[in-house]
Amino acid sequence: MTEQYKKWLSPILGIETEMLVFGDSGYPVLLFPTSMGKYYQNKDFKLIDSVQWFVEKGLIKIYCVDSIDSHSWYNKEIHPADRVKNHITYDRYIRDEIVPLIQEETNSEKIAVGGCSFGGYHATNFAFKHPDVTGFLINMGAAYDIRNQMDGYYDENTYFNNPMDFLADLKNPHLEQMGIILGIGEHDFCLDSNLQLSRILGMKGIYHWLDIRQGGIHDWPVWRDMFPDYIAEMLNKLGK
Repeated sequence: MTEQYKKWLSPILGIETEMLVFGDSGYPVLLFPTSMGKYYQNKDFKLIDSVQWFVEKGLIKIYCVDSIDSHSWYNKEIHPADRVKNHITYDRYIRDEIVPLIQEETNSEKIAVGGCSFGGYHATNFAFKHPDVTGFLINMGAAYDIRNQMDGYYDENTYFNNPMDFLADLKNPHLEQMGIILGIGEHDFCLDSNLQLSRILGMKGIYHWLDIRQGGIHDWPVWRDMFPDYIAEMLNKLGK
């Protein structure tokens, strides 16, 4: 499995950013790290190894990006309004800097996004904000309500970056075309959040797969078991 390291000064973030890329060809999968995680986290916890076969066969190409959570949602030294503004800059970085790079390298108009735990929040928020470039959403043990990071503060920017809020009113034909997988363990503390998101999607008539793993908890071994199944499901829908 080939591995490529990228580092550059982001014109949008104004800081150096890093990324790992696995594979040479295939449908692009953008993975976010968990809370305040780095670009190498999904590799270190062997999530990438769990889908090595698909990468080596040229079926998928995985991009692992950095987070700026310590400057946004988890930065308790700044006002909550500034936390969400910093995240909006990160969202623009993903949409206008990372996605075009992936599209050019893979010759794919749409990409898959995914993540575990808080990485699932990032994936979900991005997917629903940008369904025009998101073909698949793959989550494992994800949380979706960002209000927990806002210390009781709420504004319009919070609303438009909280999937639990803005999804219900979202009208976009691309959303109905998206393949959506919500993977959660039976004993994961994020179970209720996934059940709630599934209900919202159901009320909108949007097909999705809510996969509740029996005996599963909120931990990497569960997510490593889930990920190959979800990649196989995505490729099946793509006819590959």
